[in-house]
Amino acid sequence: MKNRTAYLIVLAPMLIWSSSYLLTRFALEVFPPMTLITVRIFIAVLLLLGAGLMLGTLQKLRKKEIKLFILIGLLQPFLYFICETYGLKFVSPTVVSVFVSTIPLFSPLLAFLFLRERISVANMVGIVVSLAGVMMLVIDGERLSAHPAGLLLLMIAVFAAVMYTVLLRKIPDYYSDTSIVFYMHAGSLLFFIPTFLIVDAPHLGEIDFRWEALGAIAALALFGSMLAFILFCKVVRQIGVTRANMFCNIEPGCTALLMLLVFGEQLSLVKWAGIAVVIAGLFISQIPRRRKSSEQ
Repeated sequence: MKNRTAYLIVLAPMLIWSSSYLLTRFALEVFPPMTLITVRIFIAVLLLLGAGLMLGTLQKLRKKEIKLFILIGLLQPFLYFICETYGLKFVSPTVVSVFVSTIPLFSPLLAFLFLRERISVANMVGIVVSLAGVMMLVIDGERLSAHPAGLLLLMIAVFAAVMYTVLLRKIPDYYSDTSIVFYMHAGSLLFFIPTFLIVDAPHLGEIDFRWEALGAIAALALFGSMLAFILFCKVVRQIGVTRANMFCNIEPGCTALLMLLVFGEQLSLVKWAGIAVVIAGLFISQIPRRRKSSEQ
């Protein structure tokens, strides 16, 4: 009962992240993917810098953690956002949200491989069940209903996000949440800006500019990259990482409903069943290990 407020607050970032795929899809109608992501991250860095300085929650970057933050920034947001955004050009936001929701599943697997952390039977069962649900979503009869390039990009995005969570555990407690996100995003600009200058900058004159699309990018930066994270961190501190991450399981359903309401995208019963199977697998993976009788 004392955590009721936290459980209500955590719904806000889930809805924000669910709707972010729709905003990205809208912005992609005007801006090329690299331009969209670079502008979004640049705005997010400015917002995080301002918030950190105003609230006094921005610690000085120590020399010994510079390489770590650059590597984290390379994985996420750089590699993750590139693959997710380009993936949206090939597959629907609903499929993207389902893939992204499997990230908590594979984190224990890579933590076992790289950090030698134990992985439970529930984790393994949850992975298998959720993968079965993903297959129901992307296979229509005997053929793929999603472009193979889009699926490959989403797999790379999931891998990058999982590796990011593994490296995140190596960051010292000296840094606040705001500092971590700020330096992570700032480090990613070392990769975003040169890539943008090579890929998109020569073609900016060809863009049919619309203020609404720029507004969508600003909303992605403000709500998706800043506000949602701050709210989620607040909840994590109160109810813990495991319980907070369980709410990520509702993202695919929220995105599917938003796609239905906004774009009129209809899903077959099989695909709705696939979403349900993915969510079931995610919940199975959260089942805690049973303690030995001597510990009870």
